[in-house]
This record gives sequence, C-alpha cells and structure tokens, in this order.
Amino acid sequence: MGAMKRPVLIAAATLAVLAISFLVARWLNNDSVERGKVTQLLEDQARGDAGAMLRRLEDCADPRCAAVVRRNAERLRGAGELKIALYQSQTAHALTSRTRFTRVVWFTPGRLTTVQCVLVRRDGNVFAGTTVSLLRVTAPIGRESSCPPNPAA
Repeated sequence: MGAMKRPVLIAAATLAVLAISFLVARWLNNDSVERGKVTQLLEDQARGDAGAMLRRLEDCADPRCAAVVRRNAERLRGAGELKIALYQSQTAHALTSRTRFTRVVWFTPGRLTTVQCVLVRRDGNVFAGTTVSLLRVTAPIGRESSCPPNPAA
C-alpha cells in the first residue's frame, strides 16, 4: 500500500506546483499589461493624438479631463521614440481590485524628462483574473513632485 501512495503524492505535489506557477505568472503578467497600456497612452500623447488617448482612457468623458488630454497632446508632442526613465506603479503586484496613480518619468529625443501620473484601475483578483484599465492622465507635474492623492476605491 505504501508503494501506491508515493505516485499519488508525487502527482499531487506536481499539480500543486503547476497551479501555483500559473497563478504567479498571471499575477506578474498584470504588471506587464499595465506598463504596456501606460506606454501606449504616452506614445499617443507624444504623437499629439488626443483622440487615441481619449479612447484608451475609460473615465475621461467629462470636459475637464478631455481638456487636459487635448492640452497634453498639443504641448507634449515630440518626434522620436518615447523612453520610460522611471515607472512607479502603486497597483503593481495587487492581489485584488485597486485604483491608484502610477507615476511615470519619460522623455523623447530632444525633450527633457516629463513626469506625469496615470490613474490605473485593476479589477478582479489573481484567482479569477484581473483587468487593467487606464482612467485619467494628469498634466505634467514637477520633476520631484508626487502624484495627487489616490481616489477612494
């Protein structure tokens, strides 16, 4: 009977390791998804494409938010490849739903660094899956400035 238990224990341990690996990979992938979405938003901005920016932002229907996006697209337009110098996410590694600002320091050739905050919402959890949504983007802030206080969510 002892010989029968060993293969069952090995199979159970293997399944447990695979399940944990899957959950960790899913959890870490959300950070990559968030960074990719923020980078795409900033690339749209650097191209001066306010329309594309507004399509990426899920909570920017009010006139004040849309005006900030249009002003950003006009002021921050620049040629060349966008580079992220510093990425400080407050939703990174979230296991459950969370809405927080991500502080991004970026530049393009010929432009000094620009600092902006992007409001990011992660819905769901690591077990059921999560979605990453971009809600708003701020006007540039000071190079040493922090993002606005996080909204209650």
